[in-house]
Amino acid sequence: MAQAKARVLLVGCGGVGTMAGYALETGGRAEVTAVMRSNYSAVERNGIDIDSIEHGHDIKAWRPTAVRKTIPDVNEEMLQPFDFILVTTKNIPDVPPTVADIIASAVTPGKTAIVLSQNGLNIEKPLIERFPTNPIISSVSYISVTETTHGKFLHDDKDAQKIGPFYSPDVAPGMAEEAARRYIAAYNAAGKLDVSFDADVKFARWRKLVYNASYNPVSAVLRMDTARMRMSKHIIDDLIQPIMFEIMAAARANGVQLPDDVPDKAIRVDPTDNAFKPSMCQDIEKGNLMEIETIVGEPLRGGEACGVQMPTLRTVYGILKGMQLTIMEKKGLWEPEFKDGNPYQ
Repeated sequence: MAQAKARVLLVGCGGVGTMAGYALETGGRAEVTAVMRSNYSAVERNGIDIDSIEHGHDIKAWRPTAVRKTIPDVNEEMLQPFDFILVTTKNIPDVPPTVADIIASAVTPGKTAIVLSQNGLNIEKPLIERFPTNPIISSVSYISVTETTHGKFLHDDKDAQKIGPFYSPDVAPGMAEEAARRYIAAYNAAGKLDVSFDADVKFARWRKLVYNASYNPVSAVLRMDTARMRMSKHIIDDLIQPIMFEIMAAARANGVQLPDDVPDKAIRVDPTDNAFKPSMCQDIEKGNLMEIETIVGEPLRGGEACGVQMPTLRTVYGILKGMQLTIMEKKGLWEPEFKDGNPYQ
């Protein structure tokens, strides 16, 4: 008897989400319901075109099992429970709705495993509080995918992920680990991707922050690609490297011992033959909100709470929050007015 396919709800169909949906569907062990927003109409009309270094360069008009514009309500719509909800949206907790709010109607307590393929620290905490009986899974993803236009994707760097369970006090560790391994088996059914189980979630997340908390915010502030930063030399010396060392110290203070060579490798990880701009820089140039709190704010607070001095990251964080307010004001999400208790009015 054939094994039933895992029911996966995909929330966030940008580059990372689309390639995840494709891997899950074509592996034959999952059926994906994809929730789309800006690219919904284009995909409904023409499907998805993918140029991928791992899956093929001429994939035309591909569609997941189902495409929706809204998050399902499994109770009201009398749907079968989802085995997994994969969240690949940007995580911006300072602007509602939160991830927990977005996915709540699709979560079946005690059944649905929630996979967070998002950047930063402490992203699991609001989910554990909201869904205490559901396994929460971490996916630390290293992949380069660009949506060149609605429904058309260029995947030009390998899909590598470290996947493991977040600790949740009301979920048995064995249950969470089993859910993570089932997800990996469905994602990498063909065995050709670098997607592996990694129980040390804290290590994987702090390690990625060495790059993300340095290059991402500095590129956003300067509107500069990583190759030009390295060519300038002083941007690395005065900003990137000091932030990397601050993250390394904060990680150590939080019980995570990263190898000493991580900063040197992270500085040189991007190619120098193209003008690559990290996601925060892309967001600010498009007038989009940035993932400031999970990538910069949380490691900063985590380090300073342990007595680590992080002056470079503290300064960059303050600048980023000012930039975020400007975007929020333009989107009608912040009203420039004095609040009670403001000492500067």
